[in-house]
This record gives sequence, structure tokens and C-alpha cells, in this order.
Amino acid sequence: MPAFLLEVGTEELPASFLSDALVQWQERIPQSLEANSLKGESVQVYGTPRRLAVVIKGLPSQQPDREEEIKGPPAQAAFKNGQPTAAAIGFAKKQGVEMDALFLRPTDKGEFVFVQKQIPGRPVAEILTELIPQWIWGLEGKRLMRWGNGDARFSRPIRWLVALLDETVLPLELVNGSKTIQSDRISQGHRVLHPEPVTIAQASDYLTALKSAYVTVDPEERANIIKEQVKAVAENLGGYTVIYPDLLEEVTNLVEHPSAVVGKFEPEFLELPTEVITEVMVTHQRYFPVFKPGSYQQELLPNFITISNADPKKSDIVAVGNERVIRARLADGRFFYEADLTKPLESFLPQLEKVTFQEELGSVRTKVDRVVKVAERISTQLELAQNQSQKIQRAALLCKADLVTQMVYEFPELQGIIGEKYALSSGEDAEVAKAIYQHYLPTGAGDNFPETLTGQIVGLADRLDTLVSIFGLGLIPSGSSDPFALRRAANAVVKITWFYNLPINLDDLLAQISTDFAAKYHKEQASLTAALQDFFLQRIRTLLQEEKIDYDLVNAVLGENDPEYTERALKDLLDVRDRALYLQKIRNDSSLDNIYETVNRSTRLAAQGDLDTKQLEPTTVVRTELFQKPSEEALYKALIDSVPQTQAAQQTRNYQLLLAALGKIAPTVSNFFDGPDSVLVMDSDPEIKRNRLHLLGLVRNHARVLADFGAIVKNL
Repeated sequence: MPAFLLEVGTEELPASFLSDALVQWQERIPQSLEANSLKGESVQVYGTPRRLAVVIKGLPSQQPDREEEIKGPPAQAAFKNGQPTAAAIGFAKKQGVEMDALFLRPTDKGEFVFVQKQIPGRPVAEILTELIPQWIWGLEGKRLMRWGNGDARFSRPIRWLVALLDETVLPLELVNGSKTIQSDRISQGHRVLHPEPVTIAQASDYLTALKSAYVTVDPEERANIIKEQVKAVAENLGGYTVIYPDLLEEVTNLVEHPSAVVGKFEPEFLELPTEVITEVMVTHQRYFPVFKPGSYQQELLPNFITISNADPKKSDIVAVGNERVIRARLADGRFFYEADLTKPLESFLPQLEKVTFQEELGSVRTKVDRVVKVAERISTQLELAQNQSQKIQRAALLCKADLVTQMVYEFPELQGIIGEKYALSSGEDAEVAKAIYQHYLPTGAGDNFPETLTGQIVGLADRLDTLVSIFGLGLIPSGSSDPFALRRAANAVVKITWFYNLPINLDDLLAQISTDFAAKYHKEQASLTAALQDFFLQRIRTLLQEEKIDYDLVNAVLGENDPEYTERALKDLLDVRDRALYLQKIRNDSSLDNIYETVNRSTRLAAQGDLDTKQLEPTTVVRTELFQKPSEEALYKALIDSVPQTQAAQQTRNYQLLLAALGKIAPTVSNFFDGPDSVLVMDSDPEIKRNRLHLLGLVRNHARVLADFGAIVKNL
């Protein structure tokens, strides 16, 4: 079966575009083949800075033949008095069939003429020639460019095109104004190590042909080579390195023939904070730092490792150039660092007045004042000791001060990190200093949470202020647009609260912060609070589902259009989490099945009554003198016995107590419905009916302490 090769040769592609293009082709090319009834045994996408390629093995030589039923004119128009009309004759002629091939078949719109045609499969070469331009021009990316005098848009100018079906060149042209690129079997090797053209005899030879020209076209293979080289070099230096995933991906897409180059810098630069040096290396220069053994990324050696695309024999020259660059960057860093340290961190606060947080919301200094106030509210709510509250207030005041330092201006990625360093140098409390860094955590999926309570509270305060302020301006995220990362901020609020079991009343905080904002900026408070509540409920729902909680159980703890559950979820984030996890647990071990039927049946019937959903005490709402059957008395007594367990479950969030109580009630409820002493709930006497509905309403209410059982789907 044929193998096919397509290689699009270009000027050097940006690493980010190459990463995205590889993903797009790996997804779209198989889909495109399948849509055309072609399916290869394998579709492998390759790429380097100078090329994108795909090798498809095991293609059929042509599409399979297929039958297609083609609809023609209505029967009434096609035949008159049993004879074909011009419409029928024209349809048959157009389809290339005789009249006797036509047949009638009823449809939703009446009877129509049809013909069954055998459509032979087209040769694979013909189809590929049509698909290739779609694959190339269909690639999406940022800042696509035009070149020459044509309108074609691509990340970089296309310089050559290889298209081989086995050993045969597929004739293909890419036209860009006056420039035409024709397909051939001629590729290009490494720009320095093999400047001569490379002739590819057949598609299956692609990898070996390019390998002989010093080009490793498989990104995964290049990444493995880089990892092995970097680790080996670091060990030879007597240290170790960290393979940062983003850095590895970037350097992999910047080279065709990777070779590790060792560089060094003056040991005196090691007086700078480790984070400063690694930031310069990793983010700005794409170098791998080398750490001392056992230091866990705390102490560096005065060396670095770069991945070169040049001639390995010229590594010494490459190293000298890299050393010159890193020396200048570190010298800049040392100058900024030493200049900043001449004054305490607090002295930078006035400069925050000159930094705009958001045009309508004012400066970052104004935001800091709001964060301090929100942090104070959280501390009060948690009833923290005065000493702890003072640390939180101090950290909140200083949390953004490093934004106007020379170091963070030059290296924005060091915000928070530098704040911690400068705070310690200024004599601030160690927990205050750590909170300045940690209040930004987590910065993304998989990131650490702030370890200190001070960092947790300041981080919550900062995010809540941003959420309320941006929502207050009506800049609510929609679709994929979220320029202020509000979804991430709300997720972090919930995750930090859950991770550290902070008993925060989010509902009260949102109301208080919204009230302050509305008063200061002359906005409507009620609608702002409602929008924030809805937004947080969406985030809670998403995060619970990410915890593998079934969708109906999430609905059961959050309620569906039930204000009582909405308020409860926001007032106690820990409770909504625990209830959801517990529901999933008892579903998984089948404990839920033991109470589901009786509770769910009681819930459905209780909806026809008028009992308050928060009522648990039977003695105040049930009239014993209206009992007519022993089953009513039995259910009444069982409900009285359950009250202490349910109340204990409410207070301690130990919902096993509630499950035990409901399990004990379940047989009594079943007897109430279907036993020898069963009753007709919807009695003709309205008072008796109401009394019985109250009994069932109490069963429902006990269950509602855990969840809305009416939202739970049986045997999901």
C-alpha cells in the first residue's frame, strides 16, 4: 500500500507556531482523509524550524467504489399519464443512466424520482492533490504574514515543497502572486552542517534521508536527545539541571540538530537571588541552569547549558557568545537589585499611585487599599488573633510594592518573588515576606497553594477585590474572552478555601465588598452581588465535576433554581464540597440505594404540601390526633428520634449520622406507603392530607440537609 510524504519548507518558523501547527495537522489530516474515505495505517506529523511534514503509511491506491442514491424531480413532474416528461429525461441524461434505471420512492414531501448510481473511487493521488493546499493554507496562528506580491498568508515564507506518493512526485503548485512553488523530491538539509539539497527517493526514506543531512525531523526524538545531553552535561559539571517543560518544548522547536553547549559566568553573580539568575537564564535566554547536588534548586553552579543548532565543532565560539550575553543580563540584574535594596520595600508604595490597575478603577495603590480592607474582613470573619491579623494587614499593604522596583520592571516574571526578598531585607516578618510571594499562588493548573495563612488570606482578598471591581464595571467574562482571568481567580478562591478548610462565608464577603464598591463607584449593589453569586456557583459546579462528582449529584448539592441551596453553598464552601464527596461515596458503595426510593418518593409527594423546607421538628407541625393508622404513629416517632442525629450532622458535617438516620427511617416510610397499615396520603379530608404531607415533608427535610434528592437520577 502506498506511503505518502508532504514536506513544506520555510524560512525559520517561530517555535510557538510550530507547536500549534503540529497539533493542528495531527488532528486535521486524519479527519480530512477519513472524510474522503481514505484511511492510512498511520499518520505521523513532523516539524523543525525550517519545515512541516507529514508521512502517511498504508494508504489505499484509490477510494473504494460506493453506491449513492440521488434524488430527482417530484414524481408528478417527472411522469404524465405514465410517460416520462422532459424533467425525467433531463434528470436521467444528467446522471448518465437509462430511463429504466429511474425508480419512485415516497418521502416526507411526497413521491420523488431516484436513481441508484455506482460511483467509482478516485485515485488517491488525485484526492491528495486537492487536499494538500487545504492542509497548508488552513493552518491557523498568530501574526501570519504575507510575502512577495501575493495574498498568501503563512507564518513564514514557503520556499520548497516535497510531495511524494511512494517514489512518484505528485504534481502540485502553490501560487503566491508572481511566485509559484512547484512540488519536487528536493528537500534541504541543515543550513550549516549540510547546505546542499537533499534528494528523497521515496516517501518511506524521509526520516533517514534528512537524518543523513543532519536534520532530526521528529520533535519527540529531538526532545529526548536534548534531555539526555543536558542531563549528561550537568552531571559532568558536578551538578544537576531541571528540565522545564515549556523551555524544553521551545528549544526543541528552535533546532534541527541539537547539541548541548556549556557556558560559565563569574561566581560573584551567585550573590544574586537564585530566582533572578534562573529567570534570566530560562525565560530570557532559553538556557538550562545547573544546580548544586542536594540543593533542590536553591544553590547554583556558575554554569549554564544551551542548546545550539550550529556546528558542534564550533561549540567554544557559541559558548563565548552566550557567556557575553548572560554576563550583561546578570550585570543589569545586579545593578537593579543593589539599587532597589538601598531603600525599604514600603518606600515604593507611593510610586504605585502612578501605575494604573484599570482606567475606571484607578491606581494599583488604590487597589492595595481595597485589598487591605477585604483582608481585614476575612480576618474578622475567621476570628483570627490580633498578631495574625496584623501580619495579614502588613502583607496586604506590601503585596504589590515590588511592582515598581527596577528589578520587576525589567523582569516582570519576578513579581512577588522579589517582593519577598526585599521584604526580608527590609526587616519585615518572615511570614509577611513569604505572603507577598505566595499571595499570587496558584498561578495555574498544577501550581502550589500558598502555605501560610497570611498568604492564603491576602491571596483571597486580592482575587475577591479584582472579581468585585471588574464585575462592578460590567466586564463579565463571556465565551472564551476573560482578559482579567476572572475564572482563574474565582477557581483559586474556591480551591484555596477547600484545600485549607477555611470556614469562610463567601456569600457575606461578596455582599460586603459589593456594597463598598457600589457606594464608592455609584453602582447598583444588588445586581452586582447576584452576578457574582451566579459566577461562583458556576465555578463551584465546574470544580466539583473536575473532582469526578456525577453531574446529578452536583445538581443535588447546589440545587436547581433553589435559593436555599444557593445561599447555603456560598455561605459554607466546605459543606458543599463535603456533601458532594459524600454523595459520590455512598453512590459508589451502593449505600445511596438503601434510602433513595423512600426519600425520593417522599420528596415528590411533599412538594404538594406547604411545609417549610427547613423544619425538622415533628412536634410543632404534626397533629397526632389526626392519625388513623399505626404507620402514621410509627413514622412520627421515627422522625422524632432522627432529629438529634440530623442536627449533629448539620453541625459537624458528619453526614454518616444523617445516612444512618435516614436508613433507620426508610422501612417505616415504606410501611407508611405500602405496608399492611399503609395510608392514602392524598386523603379526601384536607386536614388529614395536610398532616400526612407534613410527615413526608419532614422526611424530605431531613434528606435535604444532605441534598435535594429530587435532582438525583436513579442508577446513573
